[in-house]
Amino acid sequence: MFYCGISGEPPREPVVSTKSGHVYERRLIVKYITENGTDPLTGEKLEESDLVAVKADPKATAPRPPTLTSVPALLHALQNEWDAVVLELFAMKQRHHADRQELSHALYQQDAATRVVARLVKERDVAREALANVQATLGVTPSAAPSNDVEMADGAEETSGLPADVTEEIDATHKTLSASRKKRKAPADYTTPAQVSSFTEKTTIQSLHSSSPSGITSMTLSRSQPSLLLTGGNDKIVQLYDNSTSKVVASLKGHTKRINHVALRESATGAPTLILSASQDKTARIWSHDAASGEYAPQSTFKTHKGDVTGLVVHPTSTLFALASADRTYSLHSLSTFQTVFQSSVSDDPYTSLGIHPDGTLLALGTPNAALQIFDVRTASLAASLAPAEAAPYSIPSASFSENGYHLLAPSSESALSVWDLRSLKSAVTIDLGEGFKVNKVKYDVGSAAFLTAVGSGGVRIYQHKNWKELASFQPSNNIEFTDLDWNATGSELWVAGGREVKIWGLPDA
Repeated sequence: MFYCGISGEPPREPVVSTKSGHVYERRLIVKYITENGTDPLTGEKLEESDLVAVKADPKATAPRPPTLTSVPALLHALQNEWDAVVLELFAMKQRHHADRQELSHALYQQDAATRVVARLVKERDVAREALANVQATLGVTPSAAPSNDVEMADGAEETSGLPADVTEEIDATHKTLSASRKKRKAPADYTTPAQVSSFTEKTTIQSLHSSSPSGITSMTLSRSQPSLLLTGGNDKIVQLYDNSTSKVVASLKGHTKRINHVALRESATGAPTLILSASQDKTARIWSHDAASGEYAPQSTFKTHKGDVTGLVVHPTSTLFALASADRTYSLHSLSTFQTVFQSSVSDDPYTSLGIHPDGTLLALGTPNAALQIFDVRTASLAASLAPAEAAPYSIPSASFSENGYHLLAPSSESALSVWDLRSLKSAVTIDLGEGFKVNKVKYDVGSAAFLTAVGSGGVRIYQHKNWKELASFQPSNNIEFTDLDWNATGSELWVAGGREVKIWGLPDA
């Protein structure tokens, strides 16, 4: 006697699959093929034409189709319900079997990971004990020799938080800035959206950095001297350029690989101006300005990280700066003592970019999974994780907080921007830049957060905040790829780097 492979009962109209050889009730297998297109037992592709009826005697004439008002019609409806229940039960059994397999695999992985961690902890303790014995035998007391080069100490990733004095300084800065920001409005003479729409190309600064390998990778403008431009390049050099005199003020060497980021520390308290840079060579360097000679001299080298340094920001206190790295950690360092004050624990993903909240309490770190991790600087705790609903693997190259601190701008893909509302932790808007646009840098203007900007292989795009209207779009004249940008303090000029050039767009001459 035959039994149906789905219901487990003797079939009334048996058919056999020519591919798997299994016997089924015709109505059940036809419904399954219609919905899934595969054999329910083997998973192979199966069509109705692959079914062969099993003929048996005595032959019987099939009854005529009953009407819906007859008892046979009711029985037929009940039969259809039963068939649906049987098919659903079969699908549930399959899912249950798959879930059991996944659970077994997860338990095995967890057990293996626990064993590995226990073994590593044991080996670490043995090594520490052996080192202590050797030091005791030799009469050596461990001490840290003073040095301008800052190395990552063993166990730095186990640091639980910031020193109390640093936390107090961050809190004080936060209270001051947040109180003033709530009352502050954009200056009366600040550039309007209509004026941004009228931007024209004003100047092109050419032949910056070496021609081999060529290319500006990072740039920033001075806030105290609007004509000063700081750039980093593929040639491993950091340059300070004065646009008012058309001269290179300083050409700083020391890195052994391309420069990823540059920054300026300009303090209102009279502290010397500092130039900061981060590189693919896993280091960050600081140069200090000597007021007497007018030169910039090397001040300190930070070798805190074991991977490319992918993010660099100066904290609003002006006494701290932060780094992000592909080694899956971020760190904070003092600009007063030039020492590392904190290094985070190792995360699951490497960090690809770094942004800081205007009040100095939050860090935004980009990852290769199109997700942004928001950390509280004071406690090193994860405050939020932001990711598009249907995020594909994508390394976020840049992130920028709005000046009012309520929004965070970051690419959600190579050719799209997302503006995240930090009050609801939801995306306020996603802006499609069009096919072929590859975002390299995004940034809000520094004075009002009225404009958000993106640059990349598709040129420059400027949008108005809140209504998301495109205000301006600029295309490269010589097919160069734009890599970085910065707004001046009044929003009247946009400086954009690409190749060995920096182009300046601004208000047309009166």
